[in-house]
Amino acid sequence: MRSAVKNGVYKRAAVCYNICMEYTLITGATGVLGREFSLQCLSNGENLYLTGRSDAKLSALRRELLESHPEAEIKIFACDLANEDSLGNLFADAQNLTFSRLINVAGADVQKPFSQYTHKKLTMQSRVNFEAAAAMCLFCLAHRAQKICIINISSLAGEFVTPYFAVYASSKGALTSFSQALAYECGGTGVTVCAVLPGAVYTRPDVKEYISKQGLWGRIAAKTPKYVAAKALKAANRGKTKYVPGVANKLLYFATKLLPPRLRIAACAAVRKNMQKDAF
Repeated sequence: MRSAVKNGVYKRAAVCYNICMEYTLITGATGVLGREFSLQCLSNGENLYLTGRSDAKLSALRRELLESHPEAEIKIFACDLANEDSLGNLFADAQNLTFSRLINVAGADVQKPFSQYTHKKLTMQSRVNFEAAAAMCLFCLAHRAQKICIINISSLAGEFVTPYFAVYASSKGALTSFSQALAYECGGTGVTVCAVLPGAVYTRPDVKEYISKQGLWGRIAAKTPKYVAAKALKAANRGKTKYVPGVANKLLYFATKLLPPRLRIAACAAVRKNMQKDAF
């Protein structure tokens, strides 16, 4: 180890990884935001247990992360969060591990009129956005360290009735409500829970295109994955139970809440009506 430090391969003194082998579990790790959370948690000295749908992408991510953090302990397990058997396999694989942090990043942002859904698409989105996140919370609470910090990535859209984005907004609203309720139930037990409600985040190409179509306001309100991850971790570590990243998004959140309900729904519908996305 000394020679490696001397040669500049890595600086062991800068980061002390968890010698008791507690892990941070991150869902949706192979996505842009999940990767950013992985990087920042590694920089904090956390060992990782990463999951995503693709084993090949997870393996590539693990190799990338180990290049910059060679002493880190990084476990991976491919899992389809919408599939009960696949989720059960993940729990079986991780049952002997101890978790000090859970970050539910995985989500399905399908956007289109509800009448265009299939039952399979509806089930997938509902399970990934809410049921799987809640299941991960239940599992990690049963296998937690003395203290555990849970971060659930919800959405600002979940705060509003949103036609043409109804399933996404409703499932994310449920995740926010669940997170706050769980935070209350677990108060004083060493468990903290924070629902993070970002607006648009620069991730996939279709999302970037959507942001560009929003004009000046879209560019002001949208945030980078690095910004969202850093702010989310900071808010969670401070004990926040609900957090909206970015001043512009906070202003939008409070200003929209002041509108009469019918006008608020119409405004949300106008933004979403002529846009569709389905990367899942």
